[in-house]
Amino acid sequence: MKKDTYQNPLIERYTSREMSAIFSPDKKFTTWRELWIALAEAEKELGLDITQEQIDELKAHKDDINYEVARAREKEVRHDVMSHVYAYGVQCPKAKGIIHLGATSAYVGDNTDIIQIRAGLTLLKHKIADLLSRLSVFALENKDVPTLGFTHFQPAQLTTVGKRATLWMQDFYFDYLDVCQLIDSLMMLGVKGTTGTQASFLDLFDGDHEKVKELDRKVVKKMGFEKSIPVSGQTYTRKIDAGCSQRYRSERSQDDERYPSPAASERSRGAF
Repeated sequence: MKKDTYQNPLIERYTSREMSAIFSPDKKFTTWRELWIALAEAEKELGLDITQEQIDELKAHKDDINYEVARAREKEVRHDVMSHVYAYGVQCPKAKGIIHLGATSAYVGDNTDIIQIRAGLTLLKHKIADLLSRLSVFALENKDVPTLGFTHFQPAQLTTVGKRATLWMQDFYFDYLDVCQLIDSLMMLGVKGTTGTQASFLDLFDGDHEKVKELDRKVVKKMGFEKSIPVSGQTYTRKIDAGCSQRYRSERSQDDERYPSPAASERSRGAF
């Protein structure tokens, strides 16, 4: 079974290779390991008894996921995260005691979700920009091609195919702005513990709240984010999922695809 693409009949049929790779098992589990490395580094920097040798061992095995070991372990413990903690420890015997130290399952699960969502949105942003560039060429090429405009599905006045294309572009431009805003607003879950109180980390740092806050900041920065969610339970708020699941579509362009002029139909064939 392939691990570098997300497996699903609809995904295989309709999704780009790039997007499928972002949500693949390889991306998911290497990101888990990156999060464990970031946590260990931050804990070491804040004074916990973690050695550079242990961190180097974790880094050396970040990308070679031992899926068979994890799968066999999961049959015993029935827990995906603990199975991969165990599998990573098999590869890193010196560091196995510090993997996932103080963390809960959502530390890797939810933070990885946010990282993958941002990567997917970033790919979408680039694809919309490319589409806008192609549509601009199409609009200029067809600026003098007449077509009949409709209102309420009734013939109205003449316009041009190029003019109609600028309306599609405007819709996609607003989609582009929405995607950019979503990317900029995304925050990691961070290091929050079992119920969002960070109690396990406070225990590790002898009740030092400032060190725990700094731990959260350090991990978030190491993973390429600016902020973490200020208040949470074990998981990040699902309002983020709701905001990211909006469908970006141009109704005007879809209607024009249904009711094109004959000239526009011929000239646009194969344009995209």
